[in-house]
Amino acid sequence: MTPEEFKTDYGIDARVLHEVEEIDPKNGRVLVNCLESKKGWWEPYDRLLIATGALPFCPRVPGSDARGIYGLHSLQSGITVRNVVDAEQPKTAVVIGGGYIGLEMAEALIMRGLDVSLIDRGVQVMNTLDPDMGALVSDALIEAGVRLYREEALEAFEVAGGRVRAVVTGKRTLPADMVILGLGVRPNTELAAKAGIPLGVRNAIPVNDRMQTAIHGIWAAGDCVESRHLVSRRPVNIALGTIANKQGRVAGINLGGGYATFPGVLGTAASKICKWEVARTGLNEAEIRETGLEFVSARIKSTTRASYYPHSGEITVKVLAERGSGRLLGAQIVGIEGAAKRIDIFATALHAGMSVQEMINLDLSYAPPYSNAWDPVLIAVRQADKTVKQAS
Repeated sequence: MTPEEFKTDYGIDARVLHEVEEIDPKNGRVLVNCLESKKGWWEPYDRLLIATGALPFCPRVPGSDARGIYGLHSLQSGITVRNVVDAEQPKTAVVIGGGYIGLEMAEALIMRGLDVSLIDRGVQVMNTLDPDMGALVSDALIEAGVRLYREEALEAFEVAGGRVRAVVTGKRTLPADMVILGLGVRPNTELAAKAGIPLGVRNAIPVNDRMQTAIHGIWAAGDCVESRHLVSRRPVNIALGTIANKQGRVAGINLGGGYATFPGVLGTAASKICKWEVARTGLNEAEIRETGLEFVSARIKSTTRASYYPHSGEITVKVLAERGSGRLLGAQIVGIEGAAKRIDIFATALHAGMSVQEMINLDLSYAPPYSNAWDPVLIAVRQADKTVKQAS
C-alpha cells in the first residue's frame, strides 16, 4: 500500500523514508531522521508500537561485503533479486541455507533456468522438520534439479572486481554469479535494547498477552518479539507473517483503547518445492526432548486423493504424541498437491489440546478427488494411538 492509500482509506499518516534512531521512554518521544532531507527531530508519542521485524543473518566471512550477495527479508529485497535476474541474466546461483527462504528461492531460480546449488550445514534441509522428514525434502530438491550439498558450512566468498564469483565451503568451491542467503533471520531489536527495553529469547522483546513490553506505554509485535509456545509453554521467537499479522491486530486493538489478547503460537508453516508441499506444526522431536517429555512417533504413507482417482499422489504424514496420555505434540507432512493444508487439522487439534485417540473420530470430509475414505491424517493418528498403547 502507498502512503496515500493509508491516508485516504484509514486516516494513517504513514511516513516512508523516515528512520527512528532513538526511543526516549522517559519523555515519551522518538528521534526521527528524514532520509531525503537529512533533517532530524524529536516526535512525541502517547503510546508506541515497536514493529521493527527481523534482519537476515549475514555471515562474517571473507568476501561477505561483495556485490551479488542478497539476503531476503522484505518485499523490496525480493524485488531487487527479481530485477537482478531480469537485467543481468545470471547463469549460476548458490543458495546458502535450507530453510523456507532458501528452498523457495532455489525453486524460483530453477524455474528461471539458472544452475542452482544449495549448501546446508545440517544432515538434511528444513531443520524445523525431523531428519527423516527432512530427507524427503532433500530428495524433492534433487529431483527438481538443485545440486544439494549437506553437512557443509560456508567459509568464504571468492571475489573479483568487488563482485562475488564463488562460494567456498570446507569441501569445495562453487562458482556463483549470484548468492542467496537463506540462513534465517534474527529479531531487529537494537533500537529497543538501547531504550532500556529488556530482551529475552534470541534477543527478542518479551511481551504480555496484550503485546505490552516491560516499559509503560510501549507495545511490540511481529518478528521482533517473543511468543509463548502453546505446546511447550516456553518463550520462543518464530518469524512468520501469520503470527506477525495476528499480533499486530491484537496490539492495534489495545493501542486504540480496546481489549484483546494473543494466546500463543504453534509454529504452523507450509512451503513448496516444485510439485512437493511441506508443512509442520507444534514441536519436532528435538524440541520435545528439550522439554523433558517422553513421546512416541508414527509415520505413514498414503495418497492425497483416492488411489484410483486421476492425479493422486504420495503423501507422508508424521505424528508425535506424548507417551502415556497420547496428547498430540506435533505433526509434519510432505507430499504432492493437496498435502500441505492438511496440517491445519493438526494445528486445530493442538489448539484444542486433543489426544491422537480423540482425533481418530474427527468427522473429516470425503470425496475421491480430495481423499480416501480414511484421510491420511486419520490413518496417521490411528497409527500414533496404536503406538501410544504399545508403549504404555
